[in-house]
Amino acid sequence: MDWNLQQMSKLLEVVFENAHEPMIVTDKDGKILLLNRSYREFLNVGDVIGKPVTEVIENTRMHIVGQAGVAEIADIQRIKGQNMIAHRIPIMYEGKVLAVLGTVLFQDVKELASLAAMVDQLKDELTYYKKELRRRLGATYHIDQIVGYSQKMQVLKQFSQKVAKSDSTVLITGESGTGKELFAHAIHAESKRKMGPFIRVNCAAIPDSLLESELFGYEEGAFTGAVRKGKKGKFELANHGTILLDEIGDMPLPLQAKLLRVLQEKEVERVGAVRSTPIDVRVIASTNQDMLASIKEGKFRADLYYRLNVVSLSIPPLRERLEDLPELVSNLLGQLVESTGVTVRSIDDDVWGVLKSYSWPGNVRELRNVLERALHLMEDDVLKKEHIWLPAAASEASTSASAVRPLKETLELAEKEALLLAMKEANGNKQEAAKLLRISKSSFYEKWEKHRLEK
Repeated sequence: MDWNLQQMSKLLEVVFENAHEPMIVTDKDGKILLLNRSYREFLNVGDVIGKPVTEVIENTRMHIVGQAGVAEIADIQRIKGQNMIAHRIPIMYEGKVLAVLGTVLFQDVKELASLAAMVDQLKDELTYYKKELRRRLGATYHIDQIVGYSQKMQVLKQFSQKVAKSDSTVLITGESGTGKELFAHAIHAESKRKMGPFIRVNCAAIPDSLLESELFGYEEGAFTGAVRKGKKGKFELANHGTILLDEIGDMPLPLQAKLLRVLQEKEVERVGAVRSTPIDVRVIASTNQDMLASIKEGKFRADLYYRLNVVSLSIPPLRERLEDLPELVSNLLGQLVESTGVTVRSIDDDVWGVLKSYSWPGNVRELRNVLERALHLMEDDVLKKEHIWLPAAASEASTSASAVRPLKETLELAEKEALLLAMKEANGNKQEAAKLLRISKSSFYEKWEKHRLEK
């Protein structure tokens, strides 16, 4: 439909008349030219066209704006005993005032106060949900929460902060229990993606047959048992955030090829999908394996390794930073108070000799377990040498800790020790440790995480 000038004029008249907000137009001297229905009903007046605005609206300044030619925005005007928020805007043509448009935003300031209170409440709720989402999907640890004043750890933490500012892919290497995941959390928390999700995937703990759908998702009907409407994979869930591919060295070769394509193309293809989905994800990978040895053995793709190893962080084992032991022990005992309810008032001097003479194949994670076991053996609030049970001193410990304990606790302690000993024999390789214990890889990881050995 082509609108002519008369039709357009009629349309504007109808819009003005039926507008929800009270509206008025006067000439520059304050004579009323237009007054819409909403304003007439509020003022309880009839036909007032042509009358001076000062006779119709109390405390008006329409005529003043018409003479001065200066707009007045969000001015409080009292009409019929109510404080209103009014705009008065001069309509200019060739530098002269033709008319003045007046509108009422709120017919009562109480409405504005109510709206402001509602906005404040919504802000509070939004802040709460952001915090809750960050707690569930965000990083748990920050750089200043990583314990270590040794020179090696100080250099590593400073480098991590620098790395965090970029979007470069990071490969974190180190023995089991050194704190690789803590550094991944910290890098995300220091990055520009810190408000986005932080998604962790343990590539070794998920059965090979399920890992592809976990990482990349699947479409409806992709396989028997698939969720209706499909499911997003971990990469899509990490969009605009960071994904940690833990134990990357255990990823099956076929999936390595697909991961390489994701890193190159910045898009994922769900199982059963006909098109790819673009993603914006920073990738951090971690492993306790010798990746170059895995490449030589044909277990890991060289091209994927070099794609992941853009920036490399090597976490030192605990035996190479024994000067951090006092701070680590203090920090871990503080954490264990919450789970055990046992408080340590003092530590005997000979305890430090025992701790410093041990090689710590399980690193900080093993130290935590040793301390937790010691708390259960204490009879008062003093940590003593005889409470420290280490594999090298098992016979001594068994003599001093011969008191009968509940069977469940005894079995759990034995299972923990078996896991740690297997890891020591396997030089930190969890897959080899599982073979030594003659259990499946997934069972090993289930028990490992059950005992909080991954924390």
